[in-house]
Amino acid sequence: MVRPHAFTPNPETAADNSFQSTHPDVAAQAVADVARDEVTKAAGRLEAEGVRVHLFDDFGEQNTPDSVFPNNWFSTHPGGHIAIYSMYSRNRRRERRADVIDYSGLEQDELFLEGTGAMVFDHLSRVAYTARSNRADPIALERFSTHFNFEPMVFDTADEQGTPIYHTNVLMCVATEFALVGFDTFTNPSRAQEVRMRLIESGRDVIDLSNQQISQFAGNAIELSGRDGRILALSRKAFDSLTGEQRQRIERSARLVPLDVPTIEMAGGSVRCMIAGIHLSPRSSRPLSIN
Repeated sequence: MVRPHAFTPNPETAADNSFQSTHPDVAAQAVADVARDEVTKAAGRLEAEGVRVHLFDDFGEQNTPDSVFPNNWFSTHPGGHIAIYSMYSRNRRRERRADVIDYSGLEQDELFLEGTGAMVFDHLSRVAYTARSNRADPIALERFSTHFNFEPMVFDTADEQGTPIYHTNVLMCVATEFALVGFDTFTNPSRAQEVRMRLIESGRDVIDLSNQQISQFAGNAIELSGRDGRILALSRKAFDSLTGEQRQRIERSARLVPLDVPTIEMAGGSVRCMIAGIHLSPRSSRPLSIN
């Protein structure tokens, strides 16, 4: 997770992110201070649940207003592999850290694939669910899928205004035993049914989310390993939008942990966007020997 000290809704991403909002009557520094505190408290809550959190501070020297969403520029995979992604917004490209080597170069060709925002992984079945948008180029997706042994499953979406959903992870969450999906955003009913059946065949309980719940970030959740088993981290707004029946189905396999991040959500993302999962094996604690 990244704790931002200069947070603000990103003007470079506002055109195609209909989830963004602003409060013009609130001073920019006040918004940044509240956002910083929200991340601190969210990280503390997850640690209290037994989740190991790596928290980095971004002081905003390079004008990185969206640095609170690190899952878009990198992902980690078993075997020690790290994927570095091409970013649509120029000021988001500055978020990439110098201690990670970037091999992409796809930005030069205007080919973008914004990590686990653009793709929602089924790690067990090796499927990369992807909503078409200018943040998920098919060529970049094909390269990633080949390198990391995922099957891409692509579909078209639109919000109630007819605008493509900018990131897949705002409408879809795939956990170990269930999946949350906003099928009403799919523009092709046949493709929606194919995705539904694929998830059912993988053994998951498929929980439909309404457009209203998607707008409240109910799809932007992430399953994590806590001290006492699996948890589903999501925002308080998302939690409040779920029905009692939906909560019961989720809690058959994961305990719901709502986090208060309303200021962060002004930038058009929520809890899932704030967390870059670590799928790397721990390094050996043994000291290195030099021959």
